[in-house]
Amino acid sequence: MVETKFVLNGLSCANCAAKIENKISKLPHVFEASVSFISKELKIKLEDDTNLLELKEIINKIVKETESGVDVCEINPQINSVSISGLSCASCSAKIEKKLKQTVGIKDVYIDFIGKKLNYSLSIDQNKIEMLNKIKRIISEVEPGVEIKEINENNNSQTEEFDKWKLYRLFFGTITFMSVLFINKESILYLSMFIISYLLIGVEVVFRALRNIFKGKIFDENFLMTIATTVAFVVGEYPEAVAVMLFYQVGEVFQDRAVNRSRRSIKKLMSIRPDVANLQKGQEIISVKVEEVNVDDVIIIKPGERVPLDGIILEGNSSLDTKALTGESLPLNVSVTEQVLSGCININGLLTVKVTKTARESTVAKILELVENATSKKAPTENFITKFARGYTPIVTISALLLAVIPPLFINGAEFSDWVYRALIFLVISCPCALVVSIPLGFFGGIGAASKNGILVKGGNYLEALNNIEIAVFDKTGTLTEGSFVVTKLSPLNISNTELLEKAAYVESFSNHPIAMSVLKEYKKEVDQSIVTNVFEIPGKGIKAIVGNDEVIVGNDKLLIDEEIDFVKEKCIGSIIYVAINKNYVGNIVVSDEIKKDSKKAIKLLKSLGIKKTIMLTGDKLSVANSVGAELGIDDVYAELLPVDKLNIVEDLIKNKSKQGKLFFVGDGINDTPVLARADIGIAMGALGADSAIDVADVVIMTDEPSKIVSAIKVAKKTRRIVWQNILFALSVKSFFLILGAFGIASMWEAVFADVGVSLLAIFNAMRVLRYKEI
Repeated sequence: MVETKFVLNGLSCANCAAKIENKISKLPHVFEASVSFISKELKIKLEDDTNLLELKEIINKIVKETESGVDVCEINPQINSVSISGLSCASCSAKIEKKLKQTVGIKDVYIDFIGKKLNYSLSIDQNKIEMLNKIKRIISEVEPGVEIKEINENNNSQTEEFDKWKLYRLFFGTITFMSVLFINKESILYLSMFIISYLLIGVEVVFRALRNIFKGKIFDENFLMTIATTVAFVVGEYPEAVAVMLFYQVGEVFQDRAVNRSRRSIKKLMSIRPDVANLQKGQEIISVKVEEVNVDDVIIIKPGERVPLDGIILEGNSSLDTKALTGESLPLNVSVTEQVLSGCININGLLTVKVTKTARESTVAKILELVENATSKKAPTENFITKFARGYTPIVTISALLLAVIPPLFINGAEFSDWVYRALIFLVISCPCALVVSIPLGFFGGIGAASKNGILVKGGNYLEALNNIEIAVFDKTGTLTEGSFVVTKLSPLNISNTELLEKAAYVESFSNHPIAMSVLKEYKKEVDQSIVTNVFEIPGKGIKAIVGNDEVIVGNDKLLIDEEIDFVKEKCIGSIIYVAINKNYVGNIVVSDEIKKDSKKAIKLLKSLGIKKTIMLTGDKLSVANSVGAELGIDDVYAELLPVDKLNIVEDLIKNKSKQGKLFFVGDGINDTPVLARADIGIAMGALGADSAIDVADVVIMTDEPSKIVSAIKVAKKTRRIVWQNILFALSVKSFFLILGAFGIASMWEAVFADVGVSLLAIFNAMRVLRYKEI
């Protein structure tokens, strides 16, 4: 069984959603179908061998027949991941990636050299097993010796074993090399011992070089080192040939260790997914894998354990450490009926929890998937370095060839062997690994540092874009204000307070808006939704429904004007809900919101970071909006807006900003989907446990703190600073040694340092971003 998802854009009728769900559930090969009217998402569980292309056509037909204005859109295709081994050269991964992207049937592909993973997504009509075999064949053709495997627990141990054998060869090769230095040069053992030590130290480099030559690939690091050291042997520089290969291989070992250490550091940040859960079966408690737990199962979470799955507390109370998800150090107190999220640590109480989401759909699974896949969205700087690296090595190699041939022909007394040696130095320096490894590592580290602070950035492109923010646009409710509205006044007309609140509560129970939640909270009774029919939501205005035998309209003044209902405008400060029954106005409900504690601080800090303009958009009354805007120091306030109005305003702002400047919009990720999608960067606020927010936004703030946006920008700025330090450092050192090599001042030793040493220093520098802490 597999699961696939679609978005039903334009879905505005709750009854239609139920009909669509019912019809799709009855289709052959479909085990289960569910339509969320709130998030407008269709989830289907079906047989693994189902033809998804045909299924989508059938679904589209069903949807159009039920509600003609709805479009069925495929959510980003499932990303498949496999481990990749035998790939030791970062620039080689770019070659494989380029070839796979040109393959029919593959929608997208990205090789995570740091994480040793290949991530790919297929067209909807492709067979996964057949395409995986095709990918293996392509990789074998492009880079022989590189293998892909299903991700399992044994992969890491295999890598460690390979490293140990390499260390053994280096150890015995070094001993042999040191021994030969004490042997007489005239001895028959002298050259033989050098050759033996050279092969022990560099056999894998030579082997890879020969293998690639037969494939027509001569511009890789293995070829360059093999040529350089072989020519050194030919000209009689035996000690230097072996020593340079030794220096190179030792540098490679340290580089591999540094990358592995970086990889472990990043993975440690995200090691928040428990493997087992304590499942309650009658009076017995058994330990099972989290994948084996189903929705509505009951699990026990002991003090000190990490919460394995999302759920609702049935018994017990405790404090939860949510730092892994939110970056918050203060514990969160929870009790019966409250939600717990996977990834948190239960500090001090025994909890009995009813599971609400499977392991695959849990909060921690979504967060981990998001962070792991973030590396596939490359920053512009990464793309530039990739293109630069493709041209850099051939240019330097051609320069080396010209350096070896031209000077001996035109300079009197120039020795051919001397200029060949200088050309070899050029070849050794020509590999761009310092850039190709450290730049993605820097962005990956930045994404990891942000996630440690409760900020999920969906790609290096968004992290880099945060450096250029010019305009900050905020939704008001739930973003700058608490969004936890409280009913402050009931004004009934010809009915009782109780009946006014009851009618409004029954209709508002179909909405997830904070104002609707406040009405339900004030009502305090259970709502029987079975007596509510024909629910119809009018975006930005309100809801109409049949409650029992009455038509009830609940919304703002615009809705009553549209319905041509006479009413008296309420003049209180706050958000006003007008209620009409059977086209007759029966009163209003006033609810009030309060500004978040750190909203003012966030606006002030954003301006200090160079943001030119702050703007607030809201559907609330102008008087309320102006009051909030003035208190926070917002530059421009737009009020009484429909969702389409917000979109139009953002469109205009984008047209009028500078070419390099960026605009971000911060909203709740549910009611502001079109604006989040249109902004240069869409930021969803308070997304802890909100699936729709995680799906739609480019940056997800897991808490309700606007100041986290400032932290995200600071992480982005630190990441960019480190990335450009590495670029300038690597290019400067390489250029310096290229000049020294051309004039015969630098030796092969300096050339190897300019290659391996620079890579090592750049990697260590890139990992500094992981140490970012909020101030």
